[in-house]
Amino acid sequence: MDTDGFLEDDIQELQLERSIASIALNASRLKSNEELEKLTVNENLSDIERAVYLLSSGQDVQRLSVITNLPHLLKENNYDCLRRVVPKVREVLHVAQSEMQLAASSAFLEILEKDLVPPQNYTQSFLPTILKLAENRDPELAMTWLDTLIDVLDLLPKDVIKRDVLNLAVSKGQLSQSMQSRLACCRIIGKIATKFEPFVIRKEILPLVQSLCQDIEFEVRASMCRQLGAVAKGLGLEETKSAILPELVELANDEELPVRLAGIDTVVEIIQYLDSETRKSTLVPLVCKFCEQAVEGEEITLPVIAKHVGQICHGLEDNFSDEEKLWLLEFFRQLCKLGLAEKVTKPEQNSTSKVPVIPEILDTDGRCVECRKHAAFNFPAIVLFCSSKSFRTELYPVFSSLCHDPNILVRKTVSSGFHEVCKMVGNTVHLLHQDLISLLKEDNMEILRAIVPNVSDILQQFVKGGGDTPSESKMNSMGDLIPALLSCDATISVTNDWRLHAQLLSGWECLPKCFLSQHIYDKFVPLLFRRLKTARPLPVKLAAAQTLLVIIRYNRKSEQRQEMICRIIEEYCHSKSCHNRSLFIDISRMVLQLYSKAFFKDNFFEFLLSLSTDQVPNVRYRLCSVLPSLKTLIRLPGDRTLLQQLESCVRRLLINERDRDVTSAIKQAVDDLDRTTVQMDSLRKQYYEEDLIDQKRQEEEELLIDMEEKELKEEKEKEKGKKKKEAGVSKIPAPRRTKPPAATKRTTAVTLDQSSISDKLSSHKDSNQLLSDKHTKSGSTDSVTKTSNKSQGPKTLRSLRNAPQNSPKAINRISPGISSAGSSSSRKGSASSTTSFSSISSGSSGVSSPVNSAGQRRSPASSQTESPNGKRNVSLRKGSIPTMSSSQLPHILKKRSS
Repeated sequence: MDTDGFLEDDIQELQLERSIASIALNASRLKSNEELEKLTVNENLSDIERAVYLLSSGQDVQRLSVITNLPHLLKENNYDCLRRVVPKVREVLHVAQSEMQLAASSAFLEILEKDLVPPQNYTQSFLPTILKLAENRDPELAMTWLDTLIDVLDLLPKDVIKRDVLNLAVSKGQLSQSMQSRLACCRIIGKIATKFEPFVIRKEILPLVQSLCQDIEFEVRASMCRQLGAVAKGLGLEETKSAILPELVELANDEELPVRLAGIDTVVEIIQYLDSETRKSTLVPLVCKFCEQAVEGEEITLPVIAKHVGQICHGLEDNFSDEEKLWLLEFFRQLCKLGLAEKVTKPEQNSTSKVPVIPEILDTDGRCVECRKHAAFNFPAIVLFCSSKSFRTELYPVFSSLCHDPNILVRKTVSSGFHEVCKMVGNTVHLLHQDLISLLKEDNMEILRAIVPNVSDILQQFVKGGGDTPSESKMNSMGDLIPALLSCDATISVTNDWRLHAQLLSGWECLPKCFLSQHIYDKFVPLLFRRLKTARPLPVKLAAAQTLLVIIRYNRKSEQRQEMICRIIEEYCHSKSCHNRSLFIDISRMVLQLYSKAFFKDNFFEFLLSLSTDQVPNVRYRLCSVLPSLKTLIRLPGDRTLLQQLESCVRRLLINERDRDVTSAIKQAVDDLDRTTVQMDSLRKQYYEEDLIDQKRQEEEELLIDMEEKELKEEKEKEKGKKKKEAGVSKIPAPRRTKPPAATKRTTAVTLDQSSISDKLSSHKDSNQLLSDKHTKSGSTDSVTKTSNKSQGPKTLRSLRNAPQNSPKAINRISPGISSAGSSSSRKGSASSTTSFSSISSGSSGVSSPVNSAGQRRSPASSQTESPNGKRNVSLRKGSIPTMSSSQLPHILKKRSS
């Protein structure tokens, strides 16, 4: 009991101490009356008057706010601000603290970038302040204002620079000035050297440049050396050869290391400004000397050489001798394995040149890793330097070493340039298969972020193999990459980087060009459906849906195409989740962009309209934005029924909708529908760009059907030939049979032909893949025997349309007014459909669905016409891929038979 009492007393004392501390803290934060009076400003003052008042007698915080807001004041009140506020700002900046000056430098640059004042006014009002503050005693502030001046010089006119800035640079570059002033002069010269004519540079700037190159301080010499490239660009070739090159050679041999490193950078930059003769006589010996010094043990310059080795080899490729090329190539190979335990095997060479041997370096400060990273970055340039023919023997071993390097930065760098190497190696790209597999199976996200954006280009280069078009044999050899791609997807899917995951799935749109159709269907399609269902970020779902639709479009088997389409409709259009049904609207938009209009009308039109009776307002709201696009698909008189379905859908939404947002959306959709014209089929057609694109898509889809039919025909012929061959090879003689009469033989042949066709039709009946019989003899009848498929086959669009209303797979949200395969109303092809959408609400309440004269529903998968002899001709078509209309079908069949 006593212990509990002591604890309670301690807790009370602790709470009392905390309350006292909080009171003291709040008291310190509170402003006194005097401080509040100082911070109070009259609300009746205008913006300009308030800014002048705060700059004159305000606190530092208030002055800082005025300077930060100076671009806005100039935009709103340009004249008054320049006349009253800017002079006050200049006065304040001379005695302002560092924070205020930093804000002023950013504001001055923003004013010129946004062109808030003319250049003449800027030169008078702001440039003198920048030039004066660039000489600040504080090195940090002086560097900040110098950076602002350098940025401003890009935007000022040439005459202003020559009058105000050039004289300042010349005065700052004198030996009597401080080292900080001479360093500022070097930067200003490098910026303005390209803005004047060569004679001005030769007269005004070149003497100062030569003086700074001979400065007693090595920092000044190094800074001036880095600006020689800009000076050479402004001077021209002859003056560069006579005045700049001697200074550069001397600086490259300077006793101070920073000057020599600056010389290496400038040599690489100046290559493009010199002619071939000067490169060969001056730069090639200089570069070779740099490399030899790095090989001999000057490991400090080695990372700089490794950084520029690609530019050196590419820029001086035509100037190196064969012996020098071999030397540089061996030098690069050693850079790729510098610091690793594995030694680089020396190539056998007939030349007497000394092979470079880079000494072992203790990688205490990461120089070896830096060299290998630079080597990986420059690898594409070295492939060009070496040529793709010798890639297998000269460069592939070191490239594979970089792909398996123990350091992550090296592997990340080589992953970023992997697609460039694939483009350059030509027909030896197959050597990189295992290296790509290794990089795709990495667990490190940095490496995957480097290689995933280029996966599409890499796969297409692999399947082309140095050629222009892929072949089936190359696609078959790509199967070993599938596990690596799936592993990459699995690694990224468990992270939070959904952008990279969406990028990977979008890159898989190239799969039909790179892999066999069966491999894609077996490996990638289940994964894409799983990502479409389980992924949380919407961009990942959309990327998976887009890739899946591309795969369906180029799939070679009609059964698989039909199965995937039915699965999309069943799992998303008929889903219990409103999110999935909303996603089906996005999928429908993608189908409109990827497929032909006929395909959409055959497979998605009715199912999309069924969402008009959805119970969730958000789904109906999103559907309203798609309705105008559906009207553009309709072409009269063939699509009159679809137009009636669309009118019925809009009518139902106008009459029955109670949600405010959906009502507003459907009214907007009605306005858009009235502005959309319906295309008409006529004898003289005018094709627009969209029509040509749609026609091309439809031709591709029909070509895919033709290819499939051709493959099936070839397979059957091979099987028949194989059976005949086996029957001919049999050693046991068959029993002698009597020769049947001619009529019997002919009847038997026709019967076999019809039975094979009926088997084909029955196997495709449930998937809407029926085709017209082109091989029926002239003496056969026109009727087609309908056989019922008792075995339960795969789900098809017809089965989804014919599902009973009490079935769990039925379309519970389809209204009787919409003409579907399961509706009981009738379709009248001759009905008039000229009523505008804005007057739908006053029309009839329903639209009939297709029935024949006997009261039976006509299947949407077949078109029926009456022949002149009174018999009905049935033209069966592919349900998954659209075909021509019935009016064009005889012409197509005649063309194919010819």
